[in-house]
Amino acid sequence: MKRLNSQLQDDGAPLELILLIRTLLAGCKEISFRVSQGALAGVLGSTLSENVQGETQKKLDVISNQILKDILIDSGYVKALSSEEEDDVVPCNPDGKYLVSFDPLDGSSNTDINSLIGTIFSITHAPQWMDPDDPSAFLQPGTQIVAAGYVLYGPSAMLAMTTGKGTHLYTLDKTHGGFLLTKPNIQVPQDTNEYAINASNQRHWEENMQEYVGDLLAGTDGPRGKDFNMRWVAAMVGDIHRVLCRGGVFLYPKDARDPDKDGKLRLLYEANPMAFLIEQAGGLASTGKKRIMEVMPTDIHQRIPVLIGSKNEIETCLEYYQK
Repeated sequence: MKRLNSQLQDDGAPLELILLIRTLLAGCKEISFRVSQGALAGVLGSTLSENVQGETQKKLDVISNQILKDILIDSGYVKALSSEEEDDVVPCNPDGKYLVSFDPLDGSSNTDINSLIGTIFSITHAPQWMDPDDPSAFLQPGTQIVAAGYVLYGPSAMLAMTTGKGTHLYTLDKTHGGFLLTKPNIQVPQDTNEYAINASNQRHWEENMQEYVGDLLAGTDGPRGKDFNMRWVAAMVGDIHRVLCRGGVFLYPKDARDPDKDGKLRLLYEANPMAFLIEQAGGLASTGKKRIMEVMPTDIHQRIPVLIGSKNEIETCLEYYQK
């Protein structure tokens, strides 16, 4: 099987980007080990603090964030980083060529039940005229991302990544500690009968999403004329992995609970990297109004609605938004 380095070289990634990706993944391998230890290492459960999002931090949130911070700061390749768990950007090397944004442990509420969790990341070029502590350096649309991916900590540790030359899946071979290519140029099926959405929020959705999901639930008796299955992992990384592997749509629409928030998921740490992966695999990613990767960020912790997955089903969903 082809090793990660070989595939990155075949895709034309520059050497410094390859070295940065390898550094980032070294941190993810350490997180994978900590996750696998679970209760044996006393890393489960919550802390007494909240992150900038107002969410109670899990112990593994804090541990994972610190692992990635330390290894990226020491690498020398990174000018600054931004994390879902940090209030502000973290300056690194003033001469670094790249910016890294990440969600250190997506789905961390699943840690206590031994369910799917993962690390999501994206890499962009660092504007060299900006100071390392300037958050506006990160306010770039997703179209400027040069690499994005996630590491899924499941029965096997898997990496999904793209550098703009297709989306590839890798599996961590624990016998030698490297990621091996197991599914090159994966393609999301254009049609699907699976969708992932948090149905407990239904009463808060906008009318167009209410109507769309209502028609899915109606199955063969409704206007869609076929039955749909609902899947929900409660971790975006797990739901997107399923979409990549067998198709489907992942939906986290805007709702009416907090009018000051346009959505639930973070543009920099979740929506953009996943949109890049899905688009490179032949799928679509939209806010309901525009392509996710064309959204111009206004804040490093900005939230947006997310509709992402199989091309034809996302296009059908968008028809409800256009009514």
